[in-house]
Amino acid sequence: MTRRPTAEEGIDLAPYIDHSLLNPIATSEQVAQWCAECDRYGFAAVCIAPSHVAQAVDLLHNSKVKVCTVIGFPTGAATSATKLYEAQEAAERGADELDVVINLGWLKEGKTEAIHREIATICEETGLLVKAILETAVLSSAEIALAAEVCMDAGVSFLKTSTGWQGGATVEVVRQLWQLTQGRVGIKASGGIGTAAQAVALVQEGATRIGTSRGVELLRQQKEDPIQS
Repeated sequence: MTRRPTAEEGIDLAPYIDHSLLNPIATSEQVAQWCAECDRYGFAAVCIAPSHVAQAVDLLHNSKVKVCTVIGFPTGAATSATKLYEAQEAAERGADELDVVINLGWLKEGKTEAIHREIATICEETGLLVKAILETAVLSSAEIALAAEVCMDAGVSFLKTSTGWQGGATVEVVRQLWQLTQGRVGIKASGGIGTAAQAVALVQEGATRIGTSRGVELLRQQKEDPIQS
């Protein structure tokens, strides 16, 4: 079971960070930069679009850094067959982790069995670590709780707050997810995390990964202002 760090403990953000490059105009040169930064700073993973997975796997093959990609991103509204194909292709190309956007329309309609089946199939067919993206900014507290339970029952390893396209992580949502999970699965806080202080606050509330494109900047802030750790 994962535990939350206490307020008195210093937090090194580097091993929490999924260094994300999900801009649709990202280039191969930028992917190479992100991978190099992950390896240099000891980030948990690089998170890139599916089309960049093979490049990232090649660049990081001698590194402990995981290669993460997104499935059904950013809407979650692709068909289950499309999501499964995308996930299987990512696995074949060497991805270690999949951040899968749940079907939010189904959640709003109460079609939890369909969500469960879709996520469980991806978990089972790929065998990879799966993070379910809940897009909490567009959900009520009750919907967040329902989505969390369905996804945990389907076999995910993490619950992820957001794509960053509809809003971002908040300490309130991370606190709720921690209360729901009690360390049974990881929590990835993502979207709008621009300062080290924000990231540390999210970790203190239970986040075990931080999804951000500003990973290097967060570490710089921590170094310059140790209070933020």
